[in-house]
Amino acid sequence: MRIADCGLRIADCGKGNGGVDWGVMDSEFIRVRGARQHNLQNVDVDLPRGRLVVMTGVSGSGKSSLAFDTLYAEGQRRYVQSLSAYARQFLDQMEKPDVDFIEGLSPAVAIEQVHSTPNPRSTIATVTEIYDYLRVLYAVVGVPHDPVTGEVLTRNTSEEIGQRVLGLAEGTRVVVLAPVVDGEAGDLKGLFEKLRRQGFVRVRVDGEMRELEEEGWRPAVRESHVVEVVVDRLVVREGVRARLMESIETALRWNEREIRFLVGGEGAEEVMGFTTAYANARTGYLLEKLTPQHFSFNTHVGACGMCEGVGTVMAADPGLLVPDGVKSLAAGAVKTWWSRVPKMKALHEAGLAALARHFAVSMEVPFKELPEDFKRALFYGTGEKAISTGWKTAENRRSVAKPYEGLVVEAERLYLSAESEGMRGLVGRFMNPKVCPACGGKRLRPEALAVRLSSDWKMETGKPAACPTGVEEAEGEPAARSTGVEKAEGKPADCSTGGGLSIDGFCGLPIEVALGWMRGLVLTDFQRGYVVDLLKEIVKRLAFLEQVGLGYLALNRESGTLSGGEMQRIRLATQIGAGLAGVLYVLDEPSIGLHPVDTERLIGTLKGLRDLGNTVLVVEHDEGIMRAADWLVELGPGAGAHGGKIVAEGSPEKVAADEGSLTGAYLSGRLRVAVARERMVPVGQGSLLAGEGVEGWLTVHGASENNLREVTVAFPLGCFTCVTGPSGSGKSTLVDEILMRVLMRHFYGAKAEPGKHEAVTGLGGIDKVIVIDQSPIGRSPRSNPATFTGLFTPIRELYAKLPMARVRGYESGRFSFNTPGGRCEKCQGDGQLKIDMHFLADVYVTCDQCQGKRYNSETLEVTYKGRSIAEVLEMTVAEAARFFEKHPIIGPKLRALEETGLSYVKLGQPGNTLSGGEAQRVKLAAELGKRATGRTLYVLDEPTTGLHFADIQKLMEVLMRLRDGGNTVIVIEHNLDVIRCADWIVDLGPGGGLNGGRVVAVGSPEVVKGVAESVTGRFL
Repeated sequence: MRIADCGLRIADCGKGNGGVDWGVMDSEFIRVRGARQHNLQNVDVDLPRGRLVVMTGVSGSGKSSLAFDTLYAEGQRRYVQSLSAYARQFLDQMEKPDVDFIEGLSPAVAIEQVHSTPNPRSTIATVTEIYDYLRVLYAVVGVPHDPVTGEVLTRNTSEEIGQRVLGLAEGTRVVVLAPVVDGEAGDLKGLFEKLRRQGFVRVRVDGEMRELEEEGWRPAVRESHVVEVVVDRLVVREGVRARLMESIETALRWNEREIRFLVGGEGAEEVMGFTTAYANARTGYLLEKLTPQHFSFNTHVGACGMCEGVGTVMAADPGLLVPDGVKSLAAGAVKTWWSRVPKMKALHEAGLAALARHFAVSMEVPFKELPEDFKRALFYGTGEKAISTGWKTAENRRSVAKPYEGLVVEAERLYLSAESEGMRGLVGRFMNPKVCPACGGKRLRPEALAVRLSSDWKMETGKPAACPTGVEEAEGEPAARSTGVEKAEGKPADCSTGGGLSIDGFCGLPIEVALGWMRGLVLTDFQRGYVVDLLKEIVKRLAFLEQVGLGYLALNRESGTLSGGEMQRIRLATQIGAGLAGVLYVLDEPSIGLHPVDTERLIGTLKGLRDLGNTVLVVEHDEGIMRAADWLVELGPGAGAHGGKIVAEGSPEKVAADEGSLTGAYLSGRLRVAVARERMVPVGQGSLLAGEGVEGWLTVHGASENNLREVTVAFPLGCFTCVTGPSGSGKSTLVDEILMRVLMRHFYGAKAEPGKHEAVTGLGGIDKVIVIDQSPIGRSPRSNPATFTGLFTPIRELYAKLPMARVRGYESGRFSFNTPGGRCEKCQGDGQLKIDMHFLADVYVTCDQCQGKRYNSETLEVTYKGRSIAEVLEMTVAEAARFFEKHPIIGPKLRALEETGLSYVKLGQPGNTLSGGEAQRVKLAAELGKRATGRTLYVLDEPTTGLHFADIQKLMEVLMRLRDGGNTVIVIEHNLDVIRCADWIVDLGPGGGLNGGRVVAVGSPEVVKGVAESVTGRFL
């Protein structure tokens, strides 16, 4: 999140051109005049302040250009201009947008869709700073336990120690001792001299009283000793309390955690010891003073020593070493990292053959039929038991015998000891992250995990069947965690109990559960008095996260695994907590990933932000949010050069009644996304619903990953299937973490390990899998739609065949801006130069040598139909489609891009400037340009992201064409128009998190509509 201002005085907004005071706050509107940023066509618009304003329009119509690149950019620029030159160097700055002036602009905050960097140390708890408060809370009022026995550790205060001593019988003689040396060897002369200077007279050495001034006596230097300073000698009687307490304080200054008393008369003394540290009197276990660092997995004090606080370690995966159990050993069932080193590969195969001889197994039998003891030895070795290798050191000697190391053991040894990245990469192909065996994936040291807090909160919905939260059991056994890696074995915890939870156990709770648990935290009145502010902050932040619809997420969920919409809502919750007023909030499609039932809660959140006195500007296509807006602005009428104009504005009712508004036509019902005229009826549907196994279905059996409750789900082949349900109900877990990983391993040998399930059947009905997600098509500006879809290769080949190119000897590589030869070497094919302005924002200027065309002048002299290669890259998809209309290879690829609604995108547009929805449609177009087999499975995750009603219509036509070709399409989707078009619906729920994970309804939209428990059916 980039924040233009969080505490800015209104006057700081400054004044702009022409002497207009743009900081005036009494204006009822934000007035924009002459906005020409990107494709905006001299736009004039008035946006009401203090209202919920929604901007909509077809993709590429200029919504983001007006909201982010004009309004937000100008708000940030004005704020930064008010700071010192020193401060400006640390801020993300923007160029002045192309606009005449903006009046009534408030300090601006942008909450965008930014995918998090996959950092395993970043979690929801750390991003929201909840973890920082938790660390202090557990350090201050947490109850330590012995990590081995689970017993509560106790400690004594000086007051409690004094009370115990004064409780002895009157007249009891007591000697107060402070241990200073405990079983250590060395010269004690310096210590004794220091004690004499401090005024002490006696010490107790190895249980014997000695005078410090005693002549002719010194402890042996090379022997270990126990030395205790005699602080005081007194008799228990009335009036001795003040002297005793003073002596105790003196003793604790010499040893802050331990004090001893010699009780009784001469010759009958007994030692009474106390500790001010946490200790187990029965086992002697001692815990140092707890600090917040003990609960941090980013410091050496708290992080697990084996995984260093990550929670996972790299371990060899037997499933990658033997990917195909149908193959025999002789046919190469066992893979090796020595495949590129012939000599080492031969040794590997010889060792494998020797192990087979030792266990008397056939090299020709399928691997899956081999005995388990052989498989165990193959992966984990024979231990100390030697086997004959078949190698001889001389003709007259027997073959060498030695233990077989095991492939898993050898891989992990080589990975840890590898001195080169090349070797580490070869072995790494057979390794996956596994839960750390030392901490069970909990990241922290045992002593920190043994500190617990208790709550008297009970789940109102009853005890869940399984609690996928990572909460510890009372016995200390680890439970399953939502980490995306192999789960630690152990019983699932009971989330509904009021038992003590470690900091990891609490972070493993879903946010909605964690909120109730924290509200019921059991504390004494004294403890609550000094942690009341901590509790208030934790509860407040948890409440805001639940308010924006994230209650199903666990606090220990890695932020890199969150969708763009989830991260945006986390930032939104943070801003609600800030409680700012008079701010312009600019949001980019916050409804992404939300079911309609969750969108209702989001609308309430946005209105709450508005009611604080803020202007909330949302770029959005969701019908529910548009209808809830105070003011609706539609841009268009088309995309790119055909957009950039205000088509309609006003209340949602006014826009719906506007005959010239495309959005209004859909809001009023004059237009709607068409349902397929003929719905595909799955084969054997009746038998499947009766529980019988039938062909023509792809079935996941017994899925129990994360919150899935051993569900069995069947997907009909040759149909268009929608997987629906509230956020957190288990859709992505079922489709992405189980089904897709199984298929990617089966067809392509992928590394990612599938989530927990029993089996997946029906794989014979498909021949390949295409996953089309919203990840960027490239991290570099050099990646663009032309390169990703394979368009650029035939275009370059076309230019290389032109007469001028052939005369000059130019090959296709000459027309690539990524390789030397044809590109401009000054900018190396970027078309622009980056200039570091130090304390100002970096400036990008057009390359003065190629004028931004990326190529040198000789290359640009080669033209096709009067256009150079640089001019082709500047064409939009629609322009290029007409230009290359008759080309047999280029034409169909461009038409595929048009069909997916990307006609406005330029062929050379940098891939990192495309939205997630645009990137997904580029990938879809790339697949459409390939030859279909009719048995392909296409999997899409919310393909309607960033799409207007009209764009969804185009998308549905493309997906239905794929289905009509005999292919199978599975879509995770919340858009009701898409769901209505489905042949088959799998609805999970009925809620998210602990309340989800079950199959609520399956069947056609008409069937799901009639299921009372289905929230999707209610909205249909």
